[in-house]
Amino acid sequence: MASVPPTPVHARTGHTGRPVVVIGLLGTTLDRGTAAKRWNRWRPTVSVCAQPDLLVDRFILLHQPRWTDLARQVTEDIHALSPETEVVPHPVELAEPWDFEAVYDELADFARGFDFDPEAEDYLVHITTGTHVAQICLFLLTESRQLPARLLQTGPSKEPGSHGRHAIIDLDLSRYDRLAVRHAADQEEARHVL
Repeated sequence: MASVPPTPVHARTGHTGRPVVVIGLLGTTLDRGTAAKRWNRWRPTVSVCAQPDLLVDRFILLHQPRWTDLARQVTEDIHALSPETEVVPHPVELAEPWDFEAVYDELADFARGFDFDPEAEDYLVHITTGTHVAQICLFLLTESRQLPARLLQTGPSKEPGSHGRHAIIDLDLSRYDRLAVRHAADQEEARHVL
């Protein structure tokens, strides 16, 4: 039996008051590990639920059926670090993970079939795992509000034994005045070129 690191202490800093639901793809390379040494390295999906200032109430873990054993291991590891997090494995068939149209269709089907309730739950889409194609598709589905969520990005930390870092990105440009002003200036410049 592998030793488990101490359970993080969660605080709901900056929390909306609604339960937090994360939707993310299983990282078949970065999330991998069954030996005890897996606890000594950063694994993106597990790290989401180990962030001290982010309490995840439910994690919808999208995975290809052939990776069910890895999804089970990641679920167990999340429960070891964050027992209050419900992990819901959700199989998705990404027959060709590098085919943009196929991946987009599959993820869009997931979005259409999911029972979102943005008034009752706060949704985050984890974009750190999956192929670049899958990450772009998740971004586009979030930007178009088919996934009514904010983006969640995780990354490793230089601190030994750390579960890494995270950033929440709201794609509502009206919240980012500098970006909105720059976007407007870019559009105006493009009109002048035409």
